[in-house]
This record gives sequence, structure tokens and C-alpha cells, in this order.
Amino acid sequence: MSQVTFYILAESASDTLATDIPAHFAQACSLAAFYYQQNRKVFIYTDNQQDAFIVDEYLWQFDGGSFVPHNLLGEGPHYGTPVEISWMPPTHPRPVLINLSLQLPDFSNNFQQIIDFVPHDEQLKIAARHRYSAYKKLGHSLSTEKLSTEKASTDTVDTPNSNNQTEDN
Repeated sequence: MSQVTFYILAESASDTLATDIPAHFAQACSLAAFYYQQNRKVFIYTDNQQDAFIVDEYLWQFDGGSFVPHNLLGEGPHYGTPVEISWMPPTHPRPVLINLSLQLPDFSNNFQQIIDFVPHDEQLKIAARHRYSAYKKLGHSLSTEKLSTEKASTDTVDTPNSNNQTEDN
């Protein structure tokens, strides 16, 4: 089964950033950059086309030194770039799923590693609890990691570490 890590965003980090992108979207982009640097292909799943476009545009704003090759599903090369973004299921296997959807993706079992978020907003937090429960029922290995205000900043790429809490099923 997959390893699922929920990143719990600090209250101050959960507000929409000055760039009008939700903080968990920005964190997802930073994590995608990290996995790209590790030569791991990533699929970023969103609820809808508009959210996919927001993530796509935000990744284009990364400076040249931290550029992340990415595309919307169906664009770019046949097997996609290292980071693909879509509101539809992926067409090619990838090891890492970054879930920005409010729902548990039907295809989550196809990934080795799943990244999800617990934003501070109460409605988004409730949806995250439902996803956590659903992942657990599917038998995934679950862990959580709290992001400090500094870690949630988009100025640095937060890298996964071993200082998280794991719940084995």
C-alpha cells in the first residue's frame, strides 16, 4: 500500500498568499520541485480545471534556478514532463501523487507515495479528516507532519523528513 503524508499547515500559513494562491497549493508546488530534484515523477491532482491552471501558472513563476518542468495532462511530450497537473485521472504511472482535491482520488492505490494537506480553514480541515479516514480504510500507511510558519513559506522548499508521526495499520 501507499505511504500517505498529511502536511498540517500552520494558521498563519493557511491564508491565501499575496499571489492569490492558497497556501497548500504553494506548498504542493514546493514539494513537486523537491521531488523533481530527486528525479521522481509527480502527479498533482486538483478538483477542477481552474485549480489545475492556478497550479500550472504558479509553477511557471518559479525562478530559473528552481524551474520545474511541468504540463497539464495531455499537453507536452507523450509521456509527460516530470510534473503533470490535472483534474482528471493520470494516463501514465508515477510514483508520487500530490492531492489538492477535496475528495480521495479513486486512483490513489496506483501511487507509492501520496501527499495531502490539512489547511487551517475549518471546511478544508473537515474534508481532510474524511480523506484521512478513507485512506486508512484502504489500508494505506499514514503519517502527519506539522509545517511551521517558516516551512510553509514559499521562499524555501520544504523537504519530507523523518520528524513526522506515523500511524501504521
